[in-house]
Amino acid sequence: MKYFKILGGAKLSGEIKISGAKNASLPIIASTLLGKSDITLTNVPEVVDIYTLLELLEDMGSTFSFKDNMVTINNNIKTTKAKYDIVKKLRASILVLGPLLGRYRKCQVSFPGGCAIGQRPVDLHLSALEKMGANFIINDGYIDATAPNGLKGAKIVFDKITVGGSENLIMASSMAKGTTILSNVAIEPEVVQLCQFIRDAGVDIEGIGSNELKIVGTEGEPLEYKECKIISDRIEAGTYLCAAGITNSTIKLNNINHNLLSMVLAKLEEVGFSFTTDEDSIVIHKAEQLKSVDISTSEFPGFPTDMQAQFMSLLTQCEGTSAIEERLFENRFMHVPELNRMGANISLNGRVAKISGPKKLSPANVMASDLRASSALVLASLVASGASKVDRIYHLDRGYENFEKKLKNLGAKIIRKG
Repeated sequence: MKYFKILGGAKLSGEIKISGAKNASLPIIASTLLGKSDITLTNVPEVVDIYTLLELLEDMGSTFSFKDNMVTINNNIKTTKAKYDIVKKLRASILVLGPLLGRYRKCQVSFPGGCAIGQRPVDLHLSALEKMGANFIINDGYIDATAPNGLKGAKIVFDKITVGGSENLIMASSMAKGTTILSNVAIEPEVVQLCQFIRDAGVDIEGIGSNELKIVGTEGEPLEYKECKIISDRIEAGTYLCAAGITNSTIKLNNINHNLLSMVLAKLEEVGFSFTTDEDSIVIHKAEQLKSVDISTSEFPGFPTDMQAQFMSLLTQCEGTSAIEERLFENRFMHVPELNRMGANISLNGRVAKISGPKKLSPANVMASDLRASSALVLASLVASGASKVDRIYHLDRGYENFEKKLKNLGAKIIRKG
């Protein structure tokens, strides 16, 4: 099994380019099921999760080419069954449910897999689609969905904010008959770009960027998509900012708008770092002292749950006691025992982790449990006084493009082996 060998202690310097956002690419790729011609997307990261979703579309009949971060997809669906063998590898596979049901009025979608970070039930997706006239039968691990008369516009209020549920309903509503009003919608930048992509294809969408959307469907008429450049990956950028933070280094990130990272930058400023920003770059400057902070994860524009693990590694090097409250997922502290094995002092009480520092970390063999936990263990290894081994790096390959190459370009001593 492949792993990273990391020799800690090196300072980082230089600059790197941030890739396109995986979490923006996935729903937009799923939405190509609504299109009627070749659709081109640029700035798409070449990571495993993207290839998995493209494999799923290909299995259903679409064709694609993917080179130099550009994907061209031709939607030529021959089956509306999303098979378990592919879906089990990617949680975001559930995003084909809305567009398949909206356009083709029937589909079979296996319950999804993905990172084991806690329950992420699809009941919010299903209950909302039922209000639009869909019927569901759960059979042999599949969601068997039908809307024989097509989906109809409805007023839907999500019981809680759900990014995937919002994306599925936005895509489904674009194919419905009549007007759909979606309330308590997620406002993550990735959701906003999906709305813009569909709007630019001719769908009337009001309220983009707010928590209420008004969508006038096309009654099943396929969309004429325009070429789309995927926004930059704010979580990848945040990860490299934490890499600079934990090593107290100055680096520059290109191809990233600082407005995507407002809360992350605010917390890094509390730690002691300063920044120079423009529309397309961020420079993080080393701090005189690293101070403890308290964090609670929440939906955008709050502190992202996908940055919690990386920040925890950074906080092991901060003076005092920090607290992280994980409010979105109940099982997202699986990296804590591994960090403690490296010498961190982290205690758990339910959904709250307390991190006492600064602690001198020691090299160890550690095992990643999910995508963001993987990056957190790599960051901790950057300051461990010796050689560490981070196993199960296939998690990292799911969501980070050229991860070790970019770290090497910044001066990290990291090698992929196995």
